[in-house]
Amino acid sequence: MSWFKRDNKGITTSTREKKEAPEGIWHQCGKCQHRVTVKDLRENLYVCPSCNHHERLGSGDYFELFFDDGKYKELFDNIAAVDSINFVDLKPYTERLEAARKKTGLVDALSVAKGKVQKNDLVIAAMDFSFIGGSMGAVTGEKIAKAIDYCIKHRCAFMIISKSGGARMMESAFSLMQMAKVSAKLTQLADARLPYLSFMTDPTTGGVTASFAMLGDFNFSEPGALIGFAGPRIVKETIKVKELPEGFQRAESLLHNGFLDFIVERKDLKDKVGDILTLFKKI
Repeated sequence: MSWFKRDNKGITTSTREKKEAPEGIWHQCGKCQHRVTVKDLRENLYVCPSCNHHERLGSGDYFELFFDDGKYKELFDNIAAVDSINFVDLKPYTERLEAARKKTGLVDALSVAKGKVQKNDLVIAAMDFSFIGGSMGAVTGEKIAKAIDYCIKHRCAFMIISKSGGARMMESAFSLMQMAKVSAKLTQLADARLPYLSFMTDPTTGGVTASFAMLGDFNFSEPGALIGFAGPRIVKETIKVKELPEGFQRAESLLHNGFLDFIVERKDLKDKVGDILTLFKKI
């Protein structure tokens, strides 16, 4: 059985070749560790069939999920972030932007699209966590502002899908200013008597939660989404406790305490939003 002996040099297989399965074939649930094929997971709308954990989706996935026949048109996709303050931490902000665009294929952390949901016109602004943590920068505020102007001009409803770690520190005060900017634009939308739906997904934190995510005519979420201002670790350190209540800052806790109107399963999202839009049309 000499073939069974270990070589003193150890295993020399390169990291790239150590995958247990070819990339893109299997997926392991981030919550219960259940394994499922990517094909089956995709057919189940990226919801774990074992524990119902809702995996994170990108803006394109949500657009296809919501809009009738998956047909939509992107708006304002030519707006890109710039380094206004020549910010440098471990590397220049310009390099971070370039790396994020190359990795995700996105221009920035928020994309806007228009289409129909159950034959109702809707503009959706969706955030992508994969782009610098879905951070809110000047582009986020500008795109949302333009989207609201579009809704007012064309008399259609507006929805924001939040998925963010908060303000983009590389843009300093320019990022924080977007909280007030978007809140003011949403007031204009309300004055025009057009509905704003705020859909919070995992995670929705920081300045996004402290501003437009909580200002919807309807505030709702997917199951289990982390929603809060500061993260659990920061909260524990601030109030000096070892453990937080079970389910702290999760969607179910926020619903219980009145911060959400309802929680909806991903498979029911389109029908629920369609019903809301139809209801507003009758008012």
